[in-house]
Amino acid sequence: MIDRNEIKEIVEGYYTHADKIKVGTIGSHSGLDICDGAVEEEFRTLAVCQAGREKTYSEYFRAQRDLSGKVKRGIVDEAIVFKKYNEILLPENQQKLVDENVLFVPNRSFTSYCSIDEIEENFRVPLVGSRNLLRSEERSEQQSYYWILEKAGLPFPEKIESPKDINELVMVKLPHAVKKLERGFFTASSYREYTEKSEALIKQGVITREALENARIERYIIGPVFNFDMFYSPIEPKMSKLELLGIDWRFETSLDGHVRLPAPQQMSLAESQLTPEYTVCGHNSATLRESLLEKVFKMGEKYVEATQEYYAPGIIGPFCLQTCVDKDLNFYIYDVAPRVGGGTNVHMSVGHSYGNSLWRRPMSTGRRLAFEIKRALELEKLDAIVT
Repeated sequence: MIDRNEIKEIVEGYYTHADKIKVGTIGSHSGLDICDGAVEEEFRTLAVCQAGREKTYSEYFRAQRDLSGKVKRGIVDEAIVFKKYNEILLPENQQKLVDENVLFVPNRSFTSYCSIDEIEENFRVPLVGSRNLLRSEERSEQQSYYWILEKAGLPFPEKIESPKDINELVMVKLPHAVKKLERGFFTASSYREYTEKSEALIKQGVITREALENARIERYIIGPVFNFDMFYSPIEPKMSKLELLGIDWRFETSLDGHVRLPAPQQMSLAESQLTPEYTVCGHNSATLRESLLEKVFKMGEKYVEATQEYYAPGIIGPFCLQTCVDKDLNFYIYDVAPRVGGGTNVHMSVGHSYGNSLWRRPMSTGRRLAFEIKRALELEKLDAIVT
């Protein structure tokens, strides 16, 4: 892991031209929310793009400013286009970001397309967030988010050690064989169903036998899904350092298509259509009944405390607790994003419902990040929010 003091030294040099600081991120995932929020807080923005996927950032959401520098249209001031995203890891490209006073906001695309080893050891650009927690998102890691949740005493779906132990509905978690960054998840309620479904999915090329052997099987929580977009500020001087900004939930293909069909129609589908896939393709916003909000804050507090104990300095900035709620209103955390959540674009520009109420103005995750940078600059505490 890069010594944090080295990053602090780099960011110390940014104060010389503080008015030229830019907010940068990978042009994918939550990149638009990050850029939109930065523009709202009067920062210039930079998106790192991949050829063939760049026009969203370089053309359609390109920023136009007037002579005074005020944005008239768009949100992306500069789009850097590489053949592959991971070219941003090259020393000369890193240096360009540092020379332009870029504070880089990691999102899931950053850790999906760029080596986490390289990010931890060699990416010498100040990250707004928790560099040492990014690896915990990988379920295959020994100290994954499940390990942190266990240390924190937080609830998560019970792990089933062997397929032969399946005696109720479970979710089998493994990667998709073709769509490398997507899910090859499936459900089963018995060992027989597990075997039948897995063999069918292997035959269809959706999953591989090797991935199946390393899959995590966990009890399925029957209930709605809530993704809690939270924020932890290490520089907040007086009020709560933990904030709930908003809640989102996912549209998943082909699952959402299946649930629109009557049960008899679902049962008559061809074998290749029978088992739904869980590829996230969009998000929507939600709220939670008020009597449950304190449970959410307690989960957030426990997660923050565990990260501070085992991954000092702990979580910084945005994170997302992805949960299911059972019939008795108990929460189970099935995934944790130790960075900007994947669904925050739904709150872009208009803000999160809870964040808006807290800050008395539109407050999306992207804007909250930029606002934190602005406050850190004013307090001369940039070193407290970067790793």
